[in-house]
Amino acid sequence: MLRLVFGLLLGALAWPLMGQSPVGVWKTIDDETNEAKSHVEIYEDKGQLYGKIVRLLKSAPDKKCEKCPDERKGKPLVGMVIVENMQKKEGYWQSGRILDPEKGKWYTCKFWLKEGDPNVLVLRGYLGPFYRTQYWYRVPVEKK
Repeated sequence: MLRLVFGLLLGALAWPLMGQSPVGVWKTIDDETNEAKSHVEIYEDKGQLYGKIVRLLKSAPDKKCEKCPDERKGKPLVGMVIVENMQKKEGYWQSGRILDPEKGKWYTCKFWLKEGDPNVLVLRGYLGPFYRTQYWYRVPVEKK
């Protein structure tokens, strides 16, 4: 009986964390300079997550992607989708890719909410066996 009560209590405490989602707006931090760079909106479409730049914090708002390798070359960064096709697997969002517009390179990536803090997104981009980790911070929703 004690195990049942303990299990129910533990489940009740974990319930709020189960609904946590990376959907929202995140302040990106450059892992090399530790400076805030932009706001990226993570959104869901057909069961996958995507991310688009909605605001630049260091650059002019009309900055274009000069090093982008595809049809994004020369296009404005604001509104550009830089995270694609992320699928939930094994507790992570993965199997998609992320674009670093500064370098003009795509990386496979995965991300997850930091354990114990749903306002921190841990994002890891991979190029072969090498990876970079960034921490993005949830932007509070403005009240109208």
